Amino acid sequence: MEDFRLRSYQKEVVQKPLRGENVIIWLPTGGGKTRAAVYVAKNHLETRERAKVMVLVNRVHLVDQHYEKEFDHFLGGDYTVRKVSGATDEKVFGLVVNNADVIICTAQILHNSMIDKEEGRHVELSDITLLIIDECHHTQKGTPYNRLNVYVEKKLRGEQPLPQILGLNHGFPGTGKAKTKEKAVEHILQICANLDSAIVSTKNYRAELVEGGAQTQKEFNIVEKRPKDPFGDHVKMMMEIIHGFMNLPRDVRLRKCGTQEYEGDVVLLEKRGVEENNRLLAQCAIHLRKYNDALIINDTLRMIDAYHFLENYYTKFNTGIDGTDVFLVGLFQENRVELKKYAQNPGFENPKMGELKSVLFKQFGEDISSRGILFTKTRKSTNSLNDWINETPAFKAAGIKAAILTGTGHGDTFMTQTEQRETIRNFRQGALNILIATSVAEEGLDIPECNLVVRYGLITNDIAQQQASGRARATNSRYSVVAQANGREVHRECLNEYLEELTVEAVSFIQNMSEREFQTKITELQIDAMRSLRMGERFKMEKRSRYCPYNVKLLCRNCLIPVASGSDIKLVDNVQYVNVNPDSSRVGSEIRHYYRVGSQVMLGRTFEDWEPGCKINCSNCNLGWGFEVKYKEIALLPNLAIKNFALETPDGRKTPKKWKDVEFMVEDFSFEEYYQENSDFLD
Repeated sequence: MEDFRLRSYQKEVVQKPLRGENVIIWLPTGGGKTRAAVYVAKNHLETRERAKVMVLVNRVHLVDQHYEKEFDHFLGGDYTVRKVSGATDEKVFGLVVNNADVIICTAQILHNSMIDKEEGRHVELSDITLLIIDECHHTQKGTPYNRLNVYVEKKLRGEQPLPQILGLNHGFPGTGKAKTKEKAVEHILQICANLDSAIVSTKNYRAELVEGGAQTQKEFNIVEKRPKDPFGDHVKMMMEIIHGFMNLPRDVRLRKCGTQEYEGDVVLLEKRGVEENNRLLAQCAIHLRKYNDALIINDTLRMIDAYHFLENYYTKFNTGIDGTDVFLVGLFQENRVELKKYAQNPGFENPKMGELKSVLFKQFGEDISSRGILFTKTRKSTNSLNDWINETPAFKAAGIKAAILTGTGHGDTFMTQTEQRETIRNFRQGALNILIATSVAEEGLDIPECNLVVRYGLITNDIAQQQASGRARATNSRYSVVAQANGREVHRECLNEYLEELTVEAVSFIQNMSEREFQTKITELQIDAMRSLRMGERFKMEKRSRYCPYNVKLLCRNCLIPVASGSDIKLVDNVQYVNVNPDSSRVGSEIRHYYRVGSQVMLGRTFEDWEPGCKINCSNCNLGWGFEVKYKEIALLPNLAIKNFALETPDGRKTPKKWKDVEFMVEDFSFEEYYQENSDFLD
């Protein structure tokens, strides 16, 4: 094991965890919290009999980073350190935990193993003696971290043994949505209650901490609004035509086009149209959202990016159901030539792009060695910015080598875990010098050579802003905000700076509470949280039992034809919601009654009992429904995304966003029963 030394402020914050106390270490980004955690883990392994250390992270790429740069690097010589991030190791997670001294994984994997009772997979909280939780501000409602509230439940019941908790907070815990000190204190106390931990920071060595941190120069690169925007004006004119065509209900007031508020309005309008069986209203709302997206792209990126966004949508829109579709598609076709003409006119280009170009040229050149991260809001914008950089010869001449870093998933704009790892590795090694990233790179990504962070067209909270700025680790780094004058981005950045100061005040207030007062408050919050949890579970059970599955029909959300019964839906491995009715699948027949198949789905990882098949689309209107899964190499089942369906219930039509919101019970899938019922098709 390689020896390492802690700075004085690190030694200060580890005193309580070395004594076995539950704490959250609060140090600025780059302050060495992870290194301090390794030191605590080393001491724990040396002094605790049958010690078992588990490190939880909330991003898959951080599993590799913590393993390679910290825990295996310093502890691997003397202890067995294992990382788990894929399905192969997850299916034997219990055995991995049993045989290793230190395990690094995502919180979701631990949660899955705690509810999976199968031998070789199951893990109990009592199997762990030290639980290190990275980015612990995520112990909020609905996250995998907070599903570990079983710790608090066991603690309140007096059950033992329980692991020691060590929370790591990169930057600061934030204020939630609080704007006052009182509310900020409540928010941070709730995080402490969720982890049953006190919060510690350096008091005696603040000067050393400041001196050792990266000195980042923050600057606002502000541009004036473009004087003329014929492309945007033309899109708004087309939206007004749709407003007139759809005959807006009298009680509807749409807000300003090209804003997030307008998007929220038309999302509700589409939902209303589906639920009221008003396809005209629903379809117009969908198209208005696309035009609104184009306005936002036009405001952030190039006009041609906004045009291509619309062109791609209408190129794929190849199935017309009624006169509404004919009108909406025709409107774009009638205006596409003029839109393209405006989009190709450099005289009306977005001034933000010009300012971004200047920011990059200041940091990159023939004699300048730099590495930077360009943060933007959406996966679509990462692709557009990457295209722009690659298509601009001046960037190549300046030595800029860019790549995209987004979240994992399936689809054209997602990355696989392998692609993520390769991109980050290339950036670390210098084969790439700019990452164009979404929020996936805000937390934890540690590149010491990174000396530029640019936030482009982003409006985020105080935590995201502070974490993004912390990615710039090199000496004399720059943190740039490219935004429009008097825009919401600048206002939010300034608000976040205020909230950062508010957090410092709130943490100081909590640290000055007496031990008795603090523990009393924490216990009260924990009891309230358990009551709320039990009430929430009862409400969920009542909601799920509201309707009999046989009395619920699934309708394609676009063409509104019924395609399945609620009783056809089963839950596979607690993940996939599949239709087991052979009439809606390809089992034993080439006739596809309700859907047709498209291209093969690639997920970038393997699974134990199933593999992805092809995308599926409604055979009537071509709306994407999900994809097929092949279960145990025999059963081919359509896996349905509920957001693409409406539910016809005894009380009217409903439009849940997620399967957890449906109001009928979905039974677990039984392969044995399915095989018996469909053996004629499967043999």
